[in-house]
Amino acid sequence: MSEEEKKESTLHFLDYWRVIRSRKEIVLAVLLLVVITGTAYTFTLPKIYASQSRIEVNRDTVDIDPFNPASQFGGGYDPYFLRTQFEIIQSKPILYEVINRLNLQTVWGKKGEDITKQHAFNILRGSLMVGQARDTSLISITAKRENPKEAMRIANTLADVYRDARIDLKYKEMTRAMDALSRSLKTQQEKVNVAEQRLEDIRQELDITVIFEGVEASSVEKLRLQQMEGDRSAARVQMLVEKARYEQMEGMSNEELLVASSYLAGDGFVESMRTQIKDYDITLSSLLQNYGVNHPEVKQAQAARDDLMGKLGKAIDGIKKGTHAQYIVAKAKLNAMEEELRGVQTTEQVAQREKMLPFNRARQELDIQRAIMNALKARLAQEGITLKIPRTPVEIVDAAEESTRPVSPNLFLNVLLSLFVGLASGVGLAYFIEYLDTSIKTADDVERWVDLPVLGLIPQNVRPLIEEGPDSDHAEGYRVLRTNMTFSEEGTNRGAFAVLSGGAGEGKSTTAFNLAYVCAQQGEKVLLVDADLRRPVQHTILGVSNRFGLTNVLLRDVPVEETIKTTSVPNLHFLPSGRLPRASLGVLDPKRIRELVASLKQKYDVVIFDTPPVVGISDSSIIAKEMDGVILVVQYRKYPRDMIIRAKQMLDTLGVKQVGVVLNNINIMRDDYYYYYHSYYSNYYYHQPQESGSEPSAT
Repeated sequence: MSEEEKKESTLHFLDYWRVIRSRKEIVLAVLLLVVITGTAYTFTLPKIYASQSRIEVNRDTVDIDPFNPASQFGGGYDPYFLRTQFEIIQSKPILYEVINRLNLQTVWGKKGEDITKQHAFNILRGSLMVGQARDTSLISITAKRENPKEAMRIANTLADVYRDARIDLKYKEMTRAMDALSRSLKTQQEKVNVAEQRLEDIRQELDITVIFEGVEASSVEKLRLQQMEGDRSAARVQMLVEKARYEQMEGMSNEELLVASSYLAGDGFVESMRTQIKDYDITLSSLLQNYGVNHPEVKQAQAARDDLMGKLGKAIDGIKKGTHAQYIVAKAKLNAMEEELRGVQTTEQVAQREKMLPFNRARQELDIQRAIMNALKARLAQEGITLKIPRTPVEIVDAAEESTRPVSPNLFLNVLLSLFVGLASGVGLAYFIEYLDTSIKTADDVERWVDLPVLGLIPQNVRPLIEEGPDSDHAEGYRVLRTNMTFSEEGTNRGAFAVLSGGAGEGKSTTAFNLAYVCAQQGEKVLLVDADLRRPVQHTILGVSNRFGLTNVLLRDVPVEETIKTTSVPNLHFLPSGRLPRASLGVLDPKRIRELVASLKQKYDVVIFDTPPVVGISDSSIIAKEMDGVILVVQYRKYPRDMIIRAKQMLDTLGVKQVGVVLNNINIMRDDYYYYYHSYYSNYYYHQPQESGSEPSAT
């Protein structure tokens, strides 16, 4: 597994729980210490009493506003205004007044000496808690002191001071405003007088006669101009009417004119001739029914009709000429009136520019100054009435009362808080220690960092099986180790094996002996070789002499057959380390080891070497090179993982076959994973079947 893959490995929730369980002593110790400290500190705190008053805060409005009745119904909820008042209540001017009214500098002084006002302010500010009720205009004022009466006085006095301050502030503001209005009104009256005098001077200088008093001044020329503009408009309308009548008659035929002449011209003569022509048409129609066209009466009637038609045509031509003449006259009249109007306008413009324009400007200025003066008078009168009407910007809803029960210290809350703080601190310390602890803790750690299979999980307090007996709880763990060796990737279960570790004290000697013990129990011929020449322990386990052994064989003092000893365990033989002279530390020669291992493998099914730690001592590397497989023993939570990683790298460099890892000395009571593993094995191993037909039971 690469380093990046190791870093990307994620943790499960149970991994976090396993940390807490394994470090529960630290968690409980810190928890207990914090709870005891918090409880003891609570009993040392003085008793604090609280009193609360509530006030309703409104805008600065009068109780009855005669000028704005709608304002009596309130101005609505304004969070910005309430927030501002919330801060003002806690400001220095308000709190300083509370200090003065209650004489707190003397009350809180020691040995008859007054404290400074700033010191009293700090004490008072720390004793107050001002809160705002959500979506309301209510503000609560809470005072906390050791004396309940003092707390009540402070809360009520603060409410009174704030109320009085609001009323006084508004009264002073209105008084200053009225003074400013009075000064402005006096100044404005002077401006009006100046504007009136200037207007009169201009009127006399330009000799202007004002026609209409109360409106803009107008001259005689201007009135004449207005009348002429009206006459011109009437003449233009008359001209357009005559023009339309003329153009209409010009576009009509004689027959059409004959029909419409009475409407266009309004001539009675034309209408009488049209009536006579209709009569002749009736007469001719009657005569033609009785006589021919050449009959004298018919010809006479036809001649009379033709004469009338001729006269009618001349009359229609006269109407056309008359209409055209009327149009020409109306147009000429309009032109003449426009010419005269232009002359009058030129004269009026000169008059406006020279006379009326300065006069009207002066008149407008006077009107503006008078309007400002009238507005100031009305405002001054209104403010004078408003000033006399009472106002209540602050209402005291609840007055503070003397408290009979202290609010602090809260024993239950402090103990509960200590529990949470202690638990959090203990868990945090446990995780911090776990973070600093880089030792191997789980089988997953072995596979993650060493990349070797875990062959066996051995709990704490395991002794040699020769002492515990073959039916020991721990024996099955070594049987599982032996079985896993068979089914490992190397597939090796016979030959020479070395049991070694990265550092001293990891339990490799006990592991080597117990592995040899279970192999012998399974009927294999086993030789246990104590190759730890510096710190041999196997002879003490078996209770045999260590006078002659492996060192004598390697020095060729005695044959190997004479040093191998039988043991009380069937099929188990033992080759002690022998005593190593100080001058012979380099006795482990690779060639001699190779020859010895080859000869032993011919005589025994399994040869197990108990070797020194691989890190820092060269003996184990020489022996491991000649083995069919190496078993690494790692003690649970002892050495940093860098040691086992270093041991693995050294073996990889030598090209040694590594069967797997034994995780040794596991505290099953601190790690739930191993606890359940061990409990399941124990219950299953001690399961005793009852008589036929009955349910099995576990002991």
